[in-house]
Amino acid sequence: MTANLAPIKRALISVSDKTGLEHAARALHELGVALVSTGGTKSAIASAGIPVTDVSALTHFPEMMDGRVKTLHPGVHGGLLAVRDSHAHVEAMKAHHIQPIDLLYVNLYPFEETIARGADFDDCIENIDIGGPAMLRAAAKNHTFVTLATDGEDLDAILAEMRAHGGATTLALRKYLAAKTYARTAAYDSAISSWFAGEIGEFALPWRGLGGRLAQTLRYGENPHQKAALYRTAEQRPGVATARQLQGKELSYNNLNDADAAVELVAEFDPAQSAAVAIIKHANPCGVALGASPEEAYEHAFACDPVSAFGGVVALNRKLDARAAEAITRIFTEVVIAPDADEDAIAVFAAKKNLRLLLTGGLPDPWAPGVKVKSIAGGFLAQSRDNGRISVADLKIVTKAKPTPAQIRDMLFAFTVCKHVASNAIVYAKDGRTAGIGAGQMNRRDSARIAAIRAREAAEAAGWAEPLTKGSACASDAFFPFPDGLLQAAEAGATCIIQPGGSVKDDEVIAAADAAGLAMAFTGMRHFKH
Repeated sequence: MTANLAPIKRALISVSDKTGLEHAARALHELGVALVSTGGTKSAIASAGIPVTDVSALTHFPEMMDGRVKTLHPGVHGGLLAVRDSHAHVEAMKAHHIQPIDLLYVNLYPFEETIARGADFDDCIENIDIGGPAMLRAAAKNHTFVTLATDGEDLDAILAEMRAHGGATTLALRKYLAAKTYARTAAYDSAISSWFAGEIGEFALPWRGLGGRLAQTLRYGENPHQKAALYRTAEQRPGVATARQLQGKELSYNNLNDADAAVELVAEFDPAQSAAVAIIKHANPCGVALGASPEEAYEHAFACDPVSAFGGVVALNRKLDARAAEAITRIFTEVVIAPDADEDAIAVFAAKKNLRLLLTGGLPDPWAPGVKVKSIAGGFLAQSRDNGRISVADLKIVTKAKPTPAQIRDMLFAFTVCKHVASNAIVYAKDGRTAGIGAGQMNRRDSARIAAIRAREAAEAAGWAEPLTKGSACASDAFFPFPDGLLQAAEAGATCIIQPGGSVKDDEVIAAADAAGLAMAFTGMRHFKH
């Protein structure tokens, strides 16, 4: 080895994804590299007329146990781990007839893809790679001498360096590939562990792994001085991470965060029942509405808070059509995300070059299990996704006044939206549309007051005689600890209240509701969002 260059004379290739395999094997062969391979990979290389040796020539053992055992042998791991400038290691290789392996190209059994297609337990188990991760970790440890690749992009970079350096690679590249490889095997094991935990119904194992594949580096994070990147996990959940971007400039960290909040909210509403639109600003909804069409739903959502809607993110639960697209483009909008869009809608957006259009191909299941993670100093918090839902049957009417069917519909709508608003959260809603939203305040009374102020301002902007809070339902994400928040809602014109209940002062709050002539329902379920 000269300076930091490590020559490649022998390569071991064992890949489950054989995309580009013939090109890679031929390129290595033309650079004078001896190829060693296993099973189906060896057959594919040989069938292309490229010389290749079976791994059994290194191990002196055949593949056995249905392929479970083929590379777990000193003939392989000694060739990967030997320190080439150590006299003792070189002598050991000679004594045990171990040949050095200078390049390892392995991509792992497709475990993530196997669980994604809903395979049965035994099939998932058989798609857990053992030899692959073991070889990759060994090669990464010995990166001073060994070059390694986990995918075709790695091999392209390796081939480029070999052509530039007389068949050798640089230490800088090998260090980068080693770091990437350890992340890949960690993410692989994380996917296995998470799947296994789900199979046995265990949420809090003594250890939890997190892993994902880089989808894109971002210009910056929440602020320009912060670095950021988007990673995709093995979870098959339609949404922002897997969406197809049709147009517009690169998405920012804040765009992605807001778009995720938006699509998760509209997914709560069945597109077969009604169109739904959510307009999000800084991860909070500033307007949500149902409608007979996407256009109607958008117009109603926009009317809730037209000031905040400027520069927001819009999500739809149905295919975007031209009429909705035209309504959305009347003001500056950062991102639109929908399951699909027709050609006419795409043509409307084409005139707005900076507007990003994301198509998810479906909606995330709001009631599916999942894990939410938040980093803290020295660790991270993990919790199950808030997939709680409330139906009419769950409501406990606690006041003398009983809500009408229309009020119950508005209460359930408001409470569903409230689930996606930062706590302390208050949502006023009427006729399937938000009338005012108060988010993220330190006390519930102020949230109720802010929501009412926004409703009044929206009414003034639209020229309405009174705000939509008159005759509305008011939802609170957690119980009212005192009557003051409820009284603020009554002052705003709400006629019914939906809240979890459970305060030590519930009796006082109920008495205040009765005195104000309000109908009130307890849900028994809280929806804090921080």
